[in-house]
Amino acid sequence: MNGLSELIDSLEVKFFKVNQKVTTLKKENQELQQKLALSEESQRLQKEQIADLKNQIDKLKMVNSLLGSEENKRETKLKINSLIREIDYCITQLSD
Repeated sequence: MNGLSELIDSLEVKFFKVNQKVTTLKKENQELQQKLALSEESQRLQKEQIADLKNQIDKLKMVNSLLGSEENKRETKLKINSLIREIDYCITQLSD
């Protein structure tokens, strides 16, 4: 009977330790999930900022080429021609 009592005591100690470990891991998991959420939000904001900056670069290139910059004239002409084609297509659709 003494051996059974020691076995039960040993199991209780092990159960207590496992329970503490589960609690600790749950808390750590929650903290990691919060950090992940913050990182994902930060990444989303950075992607938006990158997209905005790329848009600004494109606009600046367009302005530079309109102001006479030789570097981007070809791109500007292509963009203007594309816009003209779109306008012509819209006019054609409206007149039908």
